Amino acid sequence: MMNPTFLNPPRPLITCMIQATNPTDAIAAIRNAAFDGCDAYGLQVCKLEDQYQTEETLRKIMKPMGAKPCYATYYRHGSNLDKTDDEIAEGLLFIQKCGGNLIDVMGDLFCRDPLELTMDEEAIKKQMALIDTIHARGGEVLMSSHTYKFLPAEEVLRIAKEQERRGADICKIVTGATTEEEELENLRITTLLRKELKKPFLFLSAGRSKLHRTIGPMLGCCMWLTVPQHDALSTKSQPVCRAIRAIADNFDYLPERE
Repeated sequence: MMNPTFLNPPRPLITCMIQATNPTDAIAAIRNAAFDGCDAYGLQVCKLEDQYQTEETLRKIMKPMGAKPCYATYYRHGSNLDKTDDEIAEGLLFIQKCGGNLIDVMGDLFCRDPLELTMDEEAIKKQMALIDTIHARGGEVLMSSHTYKFLPAEEVLRIAKEQERRGADICKIVTGATTEEEELENLRITTLLRKELKKPFLFLSAGRSKLHRTIGPMLGCCMWLTVPQHDALSTKSQPVCRAIRAIADNFDYLPERE
């Protein structure tokens, strides 16, 4: 049996992000998302209380995901506020051991940067060594840079290509859009990334609306990030899984062919 993967799917994956403080709520969200038609899961482990970040509990949470792949994040917020970046790196390897398939390595891990993409050479070496370890253990790596502000096309492309150079299997950039013009430009940048990058990518906007997050995969993004429902912990800019399932199954966007 092949291992679950986020790489080279026949179409963009509908990934449902699970944010919960305890395993009971996490498992309930996972089961509900399955009925809403998700293709994959995203488990934000840093939202779990420390007492639940054990191998037994993480395996218990991931088991209902079945054969669907799991994208795992371990950011600096939530239960990780007091952890060092070295501890976060160790946590990522632990999550992979527990069953995570796609591991999110922050672009400024080991040296914080406003654009979440450090250019510190020692930090980059440590990132690349971590990525090599994840790969050697059979995992996949997404490198993320959350800027939360609008960036011109050349800057977005620079970040993505640098993530690609460091060994990421998927490049993730989250910028912003506060006007209609910025949101439309981000859609254009999405098509530019599709043409310029060798690796799959996930380019998202925070701010004005969900338009970029809704149709970005139609233009080249490798997946949707969705939520089972909007609640106190969910990311409000992420669309609901069942709504995206309906759009993905019914949106007639391909050009006419004779």
